[in-house]
Amino acid sequence: MLTLETRQIGRVTVVRCAGRIVLGDPSESLRSHVTHLLRDRRALVLHLGEVGFIDSSGLGTIVRLLTTTRQSHGDLKLCTLPAPVKALLKITTTQRLFDIHESEESAVAAFYNGTGPAPAAQADGPAILCVHKSADVLAYLRASLSAAGYDVHTTSAVRDALLLLRVAHPKLVVLGHDLGSNPERKAAIDAACAHLPCVALPKDFSTLHAAEAAETLLSEVRMRLPVNPARA
Repeated sequence: MLTLETRQIGRVTVVRCAGRIVLGDPSESLRSHVTHLLRDRRALVLHLGEVGFIDSSGLGTIVRLLTTTRQSHGDLKLCTLPAPVKALLKITTTQRLFDIHESEESAVAAFYNGTGPAPAAQADGPAILCVHKSADVLAYLRASLSAAGYDVHTTSAVRDALLLLRVAHPKLVVLGHDLGSNPERKAAIDAACAHLPCVALPKDFSTLHAAEAAETLLSEVRMRLPVNPARA
């Protein structure tokens, strides 16, 4: 059995695999899942830390996904390989095909630091980081702020926000009202916002009239972080 958990870290998509990548349904589900992601994403990381076994068919699937991703002008990186998977790639000499990282953080940072194809930028204006628990709200923020000329990075996890603060170098942060219960991560976000402009979204933001919410938000963002008129 293979389970797949996907989350977005800025413009990088991490697929966490757990179980066995073998002939049949597991390989087919991984292929189908990544192919679906490639409809609108190009920077992918396969987190293999919880994969116990990969047969020849499963390895072939991963190699084909790498080819498909690069044909789509993107890249597929691997991270946190268990010892048996490392040995498999070494024995089959397929390790030279992949950009392999010891940690998820390193793999995500590599896209932003220029190792391999970079994630396609949505805009060339100032970078903004949006942190909110709702994927729907993040999609709304991304669309609204990108259309206004900003380079938008989004995440629903505070730990990923801390990574994006380091690698995406945002000039402003937009925060939802509920950042979770981890006091250390909350304190780290508060510390970052002490040095960056920050827009705090009201608790009822997700239920506000869409047009009015966008107008209010853009007004606050532009006041703190203007866009070059030539690019807006």
